Amino acid sequence: MLKSKTRWKTKANNEAAVQTLAQTLRISPLLAHLLVGREIDTPEKAERFLGGSAEDLYDPFLLDGMEKAIARVREAIEIGEPILIYGDYDADGVTSTSIMVHTLRMAGAVFQYYIPNRFTEGYGLNEEALVKAAENGFGVVVTVDTGISAVKEAETAKELGIDLIITDHHEPPETIPDAYAVINPKKPGCPYPFDMLAGAGVAFKFAHALLDDIPHHLLEIAAIGTIADLVPLVDENRLIARLGLQALDRSVNPGVQALKKVCGIEGKVSAYHIGFGMGPRINATGRLETADRAVKMFITNNPEEAERYAQELDELNKERQELVETIAAEAEQLVLAMPDEQTNVIVVAQEGWNEGVIGIVASRLVERFYRPAIVLSINREHSKAKGSARSIAGFNMYGALTECADILPHYGGHPMAAGMTLAEENVDALRRRLNTLAQEWLTDEDYIPITKVDAVCTLEEANLQTIEQIERMAPFGIGNPSPRIVMEGVEIADLRIIGKDENHIKCQFRQDGVKLDGIGFKMADIVPELPTQGEVNVVGELSVNEWNNTRRPQFILKDISVPGMQIFDWRGARSKEEKLSLLEEAGQPVRIVAFREHNQQAFSRILPTFSNLVTAGDAHTQVVLYDLPASREELETALARHPDVDRLYCLFGEEPTSLPSIPTHQQFKDVYKTVYQHKAVAYADVKHLAQAKKLTPSATQFILSVFTELAFLEDTGREYRLAANPAKKDLTASTLYRQQQSALEVETELLYSSYQSLCAFLRSHMADSAPNKEITTHGF
Repeated sequence: MLKSKTRWKTKANNEAAVQTLAQTLRISPLLAHLLVGREIDTPEKAERFLGGSAEDLYDPFLLDGMEKAIARVREAIEIGEPILIYGDYDADGVTSTSIMVHTLRMAGAVFQYYIPNRFTEGYGLNEEALVKAAENGFGVVVTVDTGISAVKEAETAKELGIDLIITDHHEPPETIPDAYAVINPKKPGCPYPFDMLAGAGVAFKFAHALLDDIPHHLLEIAAIGTIADLVPLVDENRLIARLGLQALDRSVNPGVQALKKVCGIEGKVSAYHIGFGMGPRINATGRLETADRAVKMFITNNPEEAERYAQELDELNKERQELVETIAAEAEQLVLAMPDEQTNVIVVAQEGWNEGVIGIVASRLVERFYRPAIVLSINREHSKAKGSARSIAGFNMYGALTECADILPHYGGHPMAAGMTLAEENVDALRRRLNTLAQEWLTDEDYIPITKVDAVCTLEEANLQTIEQIERMAPFGIGNPSPRIVMEGVEIADLRIIGKDENHIKCQFRQDGVKLDGIGFKMADIVPELPTQGEVNVVGELSVNEWNNTRRPQFILKDISVPGMQIFDWRGARSKEEKLSLLEEAGQPVRIVAFREHNQQAFSRILPTFSNLVTAGDAHTQVVLYDLPASREELETALARHPDVDRLYCLFGEEPTSLPSIPTHQQFKDVYKTVYQHKAVAYADVKHLAQAKKLTPSATQFILSVFTELAFLEDTGREYRLAANPAKKDLTASTLYRQQQSALEVETELLYSSYQSLCAFLRSHMADSAPNKEITTHGF
């Protein structure tokens, strides 16, 4: 048995709705199943989800405050009054700012933009920037991706005579800032039909309203911000993302073209390219320096400038990656050195850690240890620690921090992620209190990750046509993840390790004559735990692999389980010690079963080498059959001692003392005839007798021993002498003959059979074994 690394949870579906959808839209049952699982359960909903155009975008004036804001900006444009765009330093803030720059530029406004510094100013609208704006003659300030919590700053703006227009998408506080206009789809009482827009989405709606037309040329930037900000890709977000990805394919924006180039994106752009290529490079500027150059890249009309900015972003991203690797390695070592009771919730802190990347490091710790994690950067000069938190399902991080509010002067976030500031002296107290909460809130099962399964299918269903239909569900992301599919009872074959670092696997899945290529990234560690043949259950994603203009279906493996007992076919291994070393490296104790005395003695000599592998005791879940049993009964007796075995390793091979086959009746007759003629055969002449009869010495010795047992011959200690008047007996009356017959039958079944036959034979003897009878031990 191989347990999956995650808990697979499959949601039940309305099969009637699945059937209706499949028949009405003429789509595959698997696609219909996936749609219904996401509550897209009517033909109308499905058509909107799978289709949709720019005309389906909502009216921007449904956003409360939009009409007043647009009127004020148009007034400023008309009289030439300067407008300041106030942005944010993450990818959503950068793209929101860029959209607003393009919009005001097209509208003929006099404007500038400003993005605060993460390290010197922090997040959000700040009073000092507003004072400078007033001093520089800005009568209108438009925020993008920020401002909804700026209650005090809104009052300052009023006092300074600035008309503050807030465009934001974050959760509003109890008190809404008293600004000139506040545009936020989450604002209480806002009639807009969708409240999960990204900051870039809100800026795009503002552009639509101000320009009095859909700004198609800005969809690509809006899509980058929407996908990079990890908002749910449903409803209007999905439409912005899908249309924006199409626009990215044919973009003429110099900044977008340059960014695609440094990301190595050729051909069709996907949400993956944004999430793991574009987004991190844009974010790197704000994490390490200022986000100004990322905005400049998007708004310049000069291709050379755009390429220079994109290269700088790429270099900063490489620096960010190195920084994350260094801090993550340091944080992991701190975790590994902690007592277990302090790691239900991981809290690590160190001086000098870059505040811009500690959120990424926290995510890394969750990925590595699957524990809620907080990473804190300590500022010794001010005796403060500033941190980022990431959580797991079942542990509400924001709720946990609220329980510790008395030692957290500043904190905020939501159940899965948060930020906080506290006194350095309270770091240990925070760790203790959060670990106590985890003991109360979480069970052992909560520390096992969950894989939400969308559907179960067969290999036959996972064909190219069906996968191409499933691709219509893209773009995938938060709220619309790539479907996770389970396939049960598939055979895994042609398993091999690939990649420069030899950390990926490639294989082929087979079921009822159907084959499907499979690949598993960073899964090479499970290869020793997988049988070379046999059935497995797998969970992963269906995709299309394009190579040399050929499209083939492919399964991207995410997790695997082997139900029941696993049987590993190591028969005839060149080095038994090498195989045992592999098991020792895995760190799981085993029981070694050696049936034959000479093998028991041989293994006893090397036993000290494997002292960490072999443990004393009775039942084990891992058993190694070191050599062949002499009979079925001996095999059953050994297996009966381990009724709960999960993994059975067949390490036996041909024994040098064994007979390849039982001599024929004619060969028995020929030997007896010779002895009869000479009345006796001396020990020294057995070899000559074997040569004369074209038998091996061991076969000849076996025949003479059987005749002796049956009293046809007498063994004098020097020769085999013909017995006087022997009674007529069948060869099967000999115990030795029957034992050898049984041993050869078992040898044939165990050593020379196919893997499938070997498994069937061993499983049948597991079922037949009698655990209550007296047991003879052959193990170590």
